[in-house]
Amino acid sequence: MNSYLARWLRLMGLLLTICAASSAGWAQAPASSSAVPPPTIRVTTHLVLVDVVVTDKQGNPVNTLRPEDFVVEENGKPQKISMFVKAGSTTSSAPALPPGIYSNRPEYRSAGPITMLLLDALNTEFKDQAYARLQMLRFVQQQYKPGERMAIFTLTGSLGVLQDFTTDPQILYTALQRYKPQPKEFASAAQPTQSGEGAATTSQVVADLDPATAPLSDSAAAVAAFAGAQVAYAEDQRAVITLNALNSLARILGGVPGRKSVIWVTGELPFSLIPENRTVTEAELGEDLPSLNTRRVEQHAAGNTAEFFRQAHAEEIRETAARLSSAQVAIYPVDARGLSISTDVDAQEIMREMARETGGRAYVNQNEIKDGVARAFDDESATYTLGYYPENKKYDGKYRTIKVKVNQSGLELFNRRGYYAIDPTQIKGYNPERDVSSALSDASVATQVSFTARVVPPTANKGKLGVDFLVDANTISAEDASGGKRLNVVFYASVFSPQGNMLGDHSMKVDQTFSNDVYQQILQHGMLMHMDLDPKAGGNQVRLAVQDIRTGLVGTISAPLAAP
Repeated sequence: MNSYLARWLRLMGLLLTICAASSAGWAQAPASSSAVPPPTIRVTTHLVLVDVVVTDKQGNPVNTLRPEDFVVEENGKPQKISMFVKAGSTTSSAPALPPGIYSNRPEYRSAGPITMLLLDALNTEFKDQAYARLQMLRFVQQQYKPGERMAIFTLTGSLGVLQDFTTDPQILYTALQRYKPQPKEFASAAQPTQSGEGAATTSQVVADLDPATAPLSDSAAAVAAFAGAQVAYAEDQRAVITLNALNSLARILGGVPGRKSVIWVTGELPFSLIPENRTVTEAELGEDLPSLNTRRVEQHAAGNTAEFFRQAHAEEIRETAARLSSAQVAIYPVDARGLSISTDVDAQEIMREMARETGGRAYVNQNEIKDGVARAFDDESATYTLGYYPENKKYDGKYRTIKVKVNQSGLELFNRRGYYAIDPTQIKGYNPERDVSSALSDASVATQVSFTARVVPPTANKGKLGVDFLVDANTISAEDASGGKRLNVVFYASVFSPQGNMLGDHSMKVDQTFSNDVYQQILQHGMLMHMDLDPKAGGNQVRLAVQDIRTGLVGTISAPLAAP
């Protein structure tokens, strides 16, 4: 027992030294009678965070405002501001981790404002991808400022990492040079062909059929219907993959404090996040009145798909929108097509709606799309984060509008227009293990629950693969219980092969009530857990996860395994 306790004390000392050296809070405004302190990363009640970009009429950042200068309204009712963080607040840099120690804590992901460039090959034509790549290379060369931190992700058949967060422009430039445009996923589904010498393709037949000028014959109508179904299938598949990617982004970015700008360079967005009770646009009205629509069959089918998808997947879209709101993700859609001769009103309006709903800004129908990327960086120095606990405590899944005002004239404000009051764990059929499985498959680590881990190889752990977790208890929820605080947390460890196959896994659950004194110690020092796994031949990686069952939030870490 003594040797066991001694090992834990040594481990505690090592991990706490690391965490103490790297611990960081957000920088605060100078103390005043009106100053509002920043929160810990996770709280046990619903805190609504609203990021507000404030500029003057010339677009210059305004960063001299105080909490009392703002008014926040939810559904028209003023809310009490409980948290205030002004532009320029950052986390401090973290020291390098010793060998065998890994962490997903925020300071190891990004020590400053987060900007992510998302290159979307899934929803962008090949030629437009090439143009967008050229524009991004020019941005890094001409407009990227020293000290700015950015990561480059890609969206193809799934979300991928081209380059993790860095401030080095040469690293970003090299990564963009490696990126090669590729054919649009599922594009062939929109162009089925017929066999036989001299046979016309279905798309050629349909292109000659204009429903506004001539009735279709039975055979032509069948061909048109088939083509429309093919288009609808391709668009639906792209929309599902895109929705999954947004959920991944929420997990990857959710635990890092502050606003995250996702610059989404795309040819089109397959759906929007707008609430159902919004005002109908002229474009949608045209879809509902076929006599006013003169688009060809393929165009009409593709145009309708975004609306059909939103209706068929309304619940999933609402849940994704809620996760993005909680993660403070602001999306900046940048139209990869540049200046369009024939303006696609539908696609551009969806981009604008996506930006308005998340607090970003859309950059459409412009040749120099690199300027749209620069705009997102400019907004970082003009951002305030306001937090409030809504007076309406019932999370009923409904959409709630947010309006922010300032008591000074001549200023422009940009913030998300609202949020869905959704508690993911209360959704019918909610499966927490599915969230863990998805998180372990994400392209990068999930940060919603912060923890540090040590991986001990079998040779140093009596033939077992040892894993020691130290969880930041400020990022997990605690439920009031008789005699103290109840924690409900599950720990996962899985061994994977180089091909990505799971070779073995193990999980442990802590569902326990701790006295208030012990809970305060856990908050201060962290929550420790040890796990032993049987080594697996061919395993080269261990993936770790910690999930807060009460909130459903997940943190993950991937660690390499040394060859035996």
